[in-house]
This record gives sequence, structure tokens and C-alpha cells, in this order.
Amino acid sequence: MSGDRPEITYEQAREELVDVVRKLEAGGTTLEESLALWERGEELATTCQRWLDGARERLTKAQAAHEEKPN
Repeated sequence: MSGDRPEITYEQAREELVDVVRKLEAGGTTLEESLALWERGEELATTCQRWLDGARERLTKAQAAHEEKPN
């Protein structure tokens, strides 16, 4: 992983997170499997949040740079 960039894209993390939630909601897994799914879901949610935070920071910087330009 380079810097604060996650190894997978936002879209990949979100898609896998949806799958994890679907499996947890469906049930039928052992306690150990459920815990592993929960932990993976937490990792994926963190990855998604990091991507969103990075995007928000980039937008804020772009807006600030745009506002600083003389007209």
C-alpha cells in the first residue's frame, strides 16, 4: 500500500462490503465464520471511509485553489 491509499478501489471495497452484509443477514454461518465476516466488514468499511475522506480532502483543496485564483 502506498501512503494512505488502500490497496483496493472504493468500488471493490463497497461491493465486497455489500456481499459481507448480505451473508451476515442471511445467517447460516458458524460463530467463527460470522466473526470473520464481521472483521472483514469492519476492514472494508474503514477502507471505504479512507477513500471518501481522501476524496473530500481533494475537493476541499480544489475549491480553495479555485477561490484563490484572481478573476
